[in-house]
Amino acid sequence: MIQRFDTGPRMSEMTVHNGVAYLAGQVAEDAGADIVGQTEQVLAAIDALLAQAKTDKRHILRAEIFLADMADFAGMNEAWGRWVPQGNTPARATVQAQLASPGWKVEIVITAAIA
Repeated sequence: MIQRFDTGPRMSEMTVHNGVAYLAGQVAEDAGADIVGQTEQVLAAIDALLAQAKTDKRHILRAEIFLADMADFAGMNEAWGRWVPQGNTPARATVQAQLASPGWKVEIVITAAIA
């Protein structure tokens, strides 16, 4: 069985299958915020989606992070470091990419095990 959450005309914010949650790329609601603020918004959205799937950040298997500008890497890592649970850090990749909206500085895709 496949569960879909927050399904719209083009995508779902999350799908769950076989005990794994697959999150769509999460971006900040306030594109005017700096990189730390945008990252914090994205991480809060991830927490909320994971809670809907009855799991949490301790069960993240993989994180894919897309930055509009690699100059923001340190600021993103500042927010990430406060959020990610030490001892349960996931596999992670960070790349520079042109994001869909010019105001977005960061987009994060998560794959997590269901707790």
